[in-house]
Amino acid sequence: MIKYQKRKLYLLTLFLGVTGLISCNNQSEDKHEGTIDRQAVVTRHNIVNESIDSLSSLTIGNGAFAFTVDVTGLQTFPLTYQNGVALGTQSEWGWDSFKNEKNYRFEETLKGYDFNNEGRDAKYSIQWKEPQRNKEATDWFRENAHRLQLGNIGFELYKKDGVLAQADDLTNIHQELNLWTGEIHSSFQVEGEVVDVYTAAHQQQDQIAVKVQSPLIKEERLNIYIRYPYPTAEFLDEGTFWEHPELHKTEIVMSDGQSASILHQLEGTGYETTLAFSEGKLAAGKEAHYFVYHPAKNTTQMEFSAAFSPKKMESEKVMLYNKTLASSTQGWADFWMSGAAIDFAGSTDKRAKELERRVVLSEYLTKVQCTGNYPPQETGLTFNSWYGKPHTEMHWWHAVHFALWGRVELMEKSLGYYANTIEKARGIAKRQGYEGVRWQKMSDNEGNESPSSVAAFLIWQQPHFIYMAELAYRDKEDPKVIEKYKDLVFATADFMASFPTYDKEKDRYNLGKGVIPAQEVFKAAETFNPTYEVAYWDWALRIAQQWRKRAGMEPNKKWEEVIQKLAALPVQDNVYLATESAPDSYTNPKWKTDHPAVLGALGMVPESPKLDKEIMKNTLDTVWKTWSWEKTWGWDFPMTAMNAARLGLPDKALDALFMDIQTNTYLKNGHNYQDGRLRIYLPGNGGVLAAVAMMAGGWDGSQGDLPGFPKDGSWKIKTEGFKLMP
Repeated sequence: MIKYQKRKLYLLTLFLGVTGLISCNNQSEDKHEGTIDRQAVVTRHNIVNESIDSLSSLTIGNGAFAFTVDVTGLQTFPLTYQNGVALGTQSEWGWDSFKNEKNYRFEETLKGYDFNNEGRDAKYSIQWKEPQRNKEATDWFRENAHRLQLGNIGFELYKKDGVLAQADDLTNIHQELNLWTGEIHSSFQVEGEVVDVYTAAHQQQDQIAVKVQSPLIKEERLNIYIRYPYPTAEFLDEGTFWEHPELHKTEIVMSDGQSASILHQLEGTGYETTLAFSEGKLAAGKEAHYFVYHPAKNTTQMEFSAAFSPKKMESEKVMLYNKTLASSTQGWADFWMSGAAIDFAGSTDKRAKELERRVVLSEYLTKVQCTGNYPPQETGLTFNSWYGKPHTEMHWWHAVHFALWGRVELMEKSLGYYANTIEKARGIAKRQGYEGVRWQKMSDNEGNESPSSVAAFLIWQQPHFIYMAELAYRDKEDPKVIEKYKDLVFATADFMASFPTYDKEKDRYNLGKGVIPAQEVFKAAETFNPTYEVAYWDWALRIAQQWRKRAGMEPNKKWEEVIQKLAALPVQDNVYLATESAPDSYTNPKWKTDHPAVLGALGMVPESPKLDKEIMKNTLDTVWKTWSWEKTWGWDFPMTAMNAARLGLPDKALDALFMDIQTNTYLKNGHNYQDGRLRIYLPGNGGVLAAVAMMAGGWDGSQGDLPGFPKDGSWKIKTEGFKLMP
C-alpha cells in the first residue's frame, strides 16, 4: 500500500510539474529510497538573480544541448554578457569547418623526434612558427573543425516611444532557476509594464520553449528574434560575431501561422531551426541572418519553442511550453532521485553550506553540460574554449564523478567516443613507432588531432580509459562490461607498455624523455619519470592485467615486465619530485607553478606498491607551503583534497577545497571561474564532485564512515548511494 501511494505521488508530481508545482518526497519505486529529503537539499540552492550580472547567466539543457540565458529568460542582450558567462546555444553535433582553400595537409604539421637516441623518427603534430606554410597548416588544423554557436534567441522589447529597450531599461528584475525541475522563471519591467517569462529545455531533443505573459504583447511592443552569428574560429567564441554576412546563408524554408523552419548554411555544415509558437508569424528582419516572430495581436500571453537539428525536423515534433516543461520535470526528477545524495544540514562548520551549494550546482551543471555522447570541452556547451574542442586529459574530471555518485550510465555515454576513434588513435601510435593506441589529447567528435606543441607530448590522458572502464566494471561487476571494453583496455595498455624506454644501465623502464607531464611547465626533450605519470602508469597496467584475468586470459608478459621494472617514483630529501629530471623541483621558482600534479600520484591515482605515504605526507606539506597557488587551475584544489584525505588529513582536505585563490572561485550560478579569458571551467566542478564523493563515500582501504571529513562534531552529514573510489 505504501509503495502504491508513493507511485501515485510520483505521477502527481510529474503532472503538477507542468505548472511548476512540485510535491515533496517524490520517490518512485525505481528510484533511490532513502532518508535524505533530496528535493529540500536541491531547492535550497535555487539560483536567484535580481540584477544584471554577466557572470550570473543561467543554463538549461539536456547534456548534449545547452541554452544559456540572461535575466530576461532568453538571450536578449548577448553583448552585455559576452565577456562574462556568454549567452550560448550549443549542441554536441554543431561543428563547422572553413574551406581548406590552400589544400593544407595534416602531414605538414608533423615533426620527427628521437628523444632517447633509439633511431626513432616519431612524428608529432606540433605548432610550427616557421616556415610560413607549416605555420599556416598548423593554424588551420587547430581552428578546424570548430564548434558552432547555433543562434541567439531573444526579445525585442520596445519602449513607448518606439525605441528598442536596452539592458539598462529593465527594472524590478527577479529571476529564479528551479534546480529540481530545470525551469527558469524571469520577471522584469519595461517602463512599469511587467514581463513574466518561463523557460525550459526538452530532455530528449535539442529544444527550448518559453511562455510569456505581458501587456507589452497586446501593445505590439514585444517580439522574439532569432539571429545567427558567424563562427570566429578563435580560441574563444561568444557567439556575437555578426560580420561577414555574405559568407553564410539563412532562409525561411517553411512558415505558417503556428510554425516555421529556418535553414542556416555555412561553408562546412548546415542545420535547421524549427519553430512552434502561438498564433503569429515569422518574418525576415532588417538585417541579414535576423528573423522576428511577431505574436498575434489582442493577447497578453504567448508561447514560443525552437528546436535545433542537423536534419530536417517536422514542426509537429516541436513541443510548446507545457509538454517541454513536463519533459524537463521528469528528466530532472529522474536525475535527482537517482544515484547518490549528500546533506550537510546541521553542520556547525561555516563552510558546510557553501560546500553543499557547490556540490548541488556542480551536479546540475555537469548534468546539463557534460552528459552527451562525447567528451565535453572544458567550457561545456556554453561557449567555445580551444575552438570548442574537448581535451581528453580532462575527461577524468568531467566524467569520473558520475560513477562515484552512482550514475555510471552517464559516464559510460561518452566512452563510446574511444571505440569510434580507435583507428585514428592507433594511427598516432603507429606513426610514432609504438604498439596499441595513443589517445588523442585535443580533438573533435571524429577523433582528429589538433596540432599543439604541448598536447602532442602529454601522456596522462592515456590511462584514463582504463580507469573509467574499471569504474564501469566495479559498479555491478558484470562480465558483460569486460566483454564490452576489454579490447579498448588492452589496446590502451599495449601502448603504455611499448612507450617507456628501457635503461640498460639501471635495468629499468623510464617514462620519457619525450614527455610533458600534467604539470605543463616542463620541456618534452628534457623530461623523464614524472611522479604522477609513473604512479598512474603502474596502477593502470596492473588493472589491465586484472582485466585479462577476468576475461579468462593469461597475463601479458610485456606488460608484466614493464610493471616490474618501471622506474621508481623519484625522491629527494624525503619528498617526491615533480619529475626525476628536475631535482630542483622545490627550489627553482619556475617549477612551483601550474598543476601540483605530484599530489595526484595519491588521490586521483589509488595507492600503488611504489608509493610511500610518509614521503607523500612530506610532499603535501612541501607543496602546500611553497607552491605558487595563484597560478593553479580549478581542479588542483580537489586533487589536493583527495591527496590529503587518503593521507588521513581530513581538515587539510577541507582547507584545500576552500583555499582562497581566484581559480577556486565558484560563481553564483555554480561555475568555477578562472580568469577573464576562461570565465567557466567545468573540470573544477567535476573535481568538487569527485572529491566529495571520495571524502564521503570512501575509497578502497578507507576505514569507517565519512573518512574524508573531520570527526570533531562540526560536520553533520547524511549520505546515500556513493560508490567506493578505487
